[in-house]
Amino acid sequence: QVQLVESGGGLVQPGGSLRLSCVASGSLFRIYTMGWYRQAPGKQRELVAVITSGGTTTAIDSVKGRFNISRDNAKNTVYLQMNNLKPEDTAVYYCKQYRLNGMDYWGKGTLVTVSS
Repeated sequence: QVQLVESGGGLVQPGGSLRLSCVASGSLFRIYTMGWYRQAPGKQRELVAVITSGGTTTAIDSVKGRFNISRDNAKNTVYLQMNNLKPEDTAVYYCKQYRLNGMDYWGKGTLVTVSS
């Protein structure tokens, strides 16, 4: 059983920055694609950014140029650096580990609130 633990959320003013971290248990972290999702109040969960085992990244248009996903395989950790935060970025952010068999793993989330 893999456990994913997110951290780094909090309250930040518009224009500010936060870095989210997600630490995964298990010894094969390096082979899995990892992703960050978010769910705003009253909305469906949406994909934010993904990073493959080879380091290829993709992100949704609304965060391109502001958010950056990265990983440190030695630390079993995936990061989401969020800059120039906007009120519409307010959400619970979740980490996901993709599995080929479809049995993906999710963390419990960390809350990001962007407000003045």
